[in-house]
Amino acid sequence: MKAGRVRHDVSLLGEQDLHLFNEGTHSRLYGKMGANPRPDGTSFAVWAPAATAVSVIGDFNDWTPAAHPLQARGSSGIWEGFVPGVGEGALYKFRIESARDGWSADKADPFAAMHEQHPGTASIVRGLSYEWGDAAWMKDRASRNALDAPWSIYEVHLGSWQRNPSRPGRPLTYREIAAPLCDYCRNMGFTHVELMPVMEHPFYGSWGYQTTGYFAPTSRYGTPQELMFLVDSLHRSGIGVILDWVPSHFPNDPHGLAQFDGTCLFEHADSRQGFHPDWKSCIFNYGRHESRSFLLSSAVSWLDRFHADGLRVDAVASMLYLDYSRSPGEWIPNVHGGRENLDAIRFLRQLAQTVYGSFPDVQTFAEESTAWPMVSRPVFLGGLGFGMKWDMGWMHDALQYMARDPVHRSWAHDELTFRNLYAFNENFVLPLSHDEVVHGKGSLIGKMPGDDWQKFANLRLLFAWMHAQPGKKLLFMGGEFAQRAEWNHESSLDWHLLQHGPHEGVRRCVADLNRLHRSEPALHQLDAEPAGFEWIDCDDAPQSVVSLLRHGRAGTKDVAVVLNFTPVPRHGYRVGVPSPGFWREILNTDAREYGGGGVGNAGLVQADEIPMHDCPWSVSLTLPPLGALFLSPGGSP
Repeated sequence: MKAGRVRHDVSLLGEQDLHLFNEGTHSRLYGKMGANPRPDGTSFAVWAPAATAVSVIGDFNDWTPAAHPLQARGSSGIWEGFVPGVGEGALYKFRIESARDGWSADKADPFAAMHEQHPGTASIVRGLSYEWGDAAWMKDRASRNALDAPWSIYEVHLGSWQRNPSRPGRPLTYREIAAPLCDYCRNMGFTHVELMPVMEHPFYGSWGYQTTGYFAPTSRYGTPQELMFLVDSLHRSGIGVILDWVPSHFPNDPHGLAQFDGTCLFEHADSRQGFHPDWKSCIFNYGRHESRSFLLSSAVSWLDRFHADGLRVDAVASMLYLDYSRSPGEWIPNVHGGRENLDAIRFLRQLAQTVYGSFPDVQTFAEESTAWPMVSRPVFLGGLGFGMKWDMGWMHDALQYMARDPVHRSWAHDELTFRNLYAFNENFVLPLSHDEVVHGKGSLIGKMPGDDWQKFANLRLLFAWMHAQPGKKLLFMGGEFAQRAEWNHESSLDWHLLQHGPHEGVRRCVADLNRLHRSEPALHQLDAEPAGFEWIDCDDAPQSVVSLLRHGRAGTKDVAVVLNFTPVPRHGYRVGVPSPGFWREILNTDAREYGGGGVGNAGLVQADEIPMHDCPWSVSLTLPPLGALFLSPGGSP
């Protein structure tokens, strides 16, 4: 292509845009900053306030800095220009020069819609036009994304869910994965898919959590429009899409955001605030107005341009605490002498107000691992404003308990029951995520004690315990069929295991638990309200059995759940129930089709007028070993 001379009389940025950007409140900078093509050329705009000169270089000018200089836009710190003849597909970077020791660097565009595949680091001029077919989903998604809706989330790493069978070792593209992922999630009964970060990242082994392209899907799997096709396909299959998003830190790759204009532009200058000791990465300066506009616009871009139904915000705890992973003397207290990052708190509240103000039918999720109060409470009440929070405490307690030999479980009974002291302090998601099956932690099935039969029974029991508890559900790929190996991002899941009965049995059990979760209002409707949960008996530590009731709104049937965490079948085990008549066994994790032994109650039990557990009636049950029973009133012999 042949590029013409830079024109400076064409601008997509009005004075109001500049004001809002510098004020830290602009959330729609995409389409104005970066590279925006039109039929006769492309507009370029970049923020570099400390630069003395900025030019756009690319394959259209042989990467010559002087060929297409940009012009500073007043005191805004933005440089811009229009280059005729540059169209979609052009490779480009910004050459940024500073007065500081003759510093200069070639930087990728922070607002680019697409970047080169690794190891290339150039940005690509790309328009984002796409004809969506998900109007029905978008119209109804408020009800699907509500707190009283069923949420069973399937967490997926796109590069390792499946690999291309015709080209072993190559991940599927966004387009290639769409049909099989939609079919699988629909058949498994998952309501939503959560994609580990699809934002552009230079190091594949970071799984996307070291982001350089905050507005660009990674080109490893295809174009932005192909990601749109994937989201569109999932929506048309009735499945929501949550995107992992990382506003907590970014890598220091030389083509990225770090030292962008020769100064600490996006990050704090002081390493005690601007460098993350765990991940060796840069921390955003949330007190800088323009950094907030950048991050707000990134969040809104994924919701607006890519129709995402939610954002899962990574590493929120690292944002909230100034001393996160730091020893005394390695951090700077806030103005009140405390450890709270006041700028980050203000940003997170601003993020919530911005997102829900523009998209009231989506959700935001905090991965927050401490007891910070009111994470998922509205800003006007003093909360951080997230829609939901991951319950890391439940995850830790549940996995610790399940890893115990059943003979020792009676001594750790509180690991089952403690969670319900705080279960309604937040709107919780119960996560069994990728973090639990990496870095030497092994697989979920590998954590279970006992022989092979007991391992599979324990895993089915763990999934039943998750579905019995109030809170939305999240399961990382592979766990649903008892992947034996620890997750490896360089290879496909071990789908061949489904040829073996125990693995297929776990998959069927998870699918049926998901379907039960969706079909029984009592199992999801009041997930975030105390009225939705009631213990029948939480004190039978000697036998390691718990029983509980889940309630829906008025007019819905209760669901009783009884879980036996020992390998000993229990006959004539009596539990109280709130209503007379027959109670149907609507799911038994020991069913033969799940790989169990078929111990149970022949599908039906009758309540006796024998008071028990503060209930006027009770049922006598046969509890399967390492098994869970879900019971619903009604039915006849």
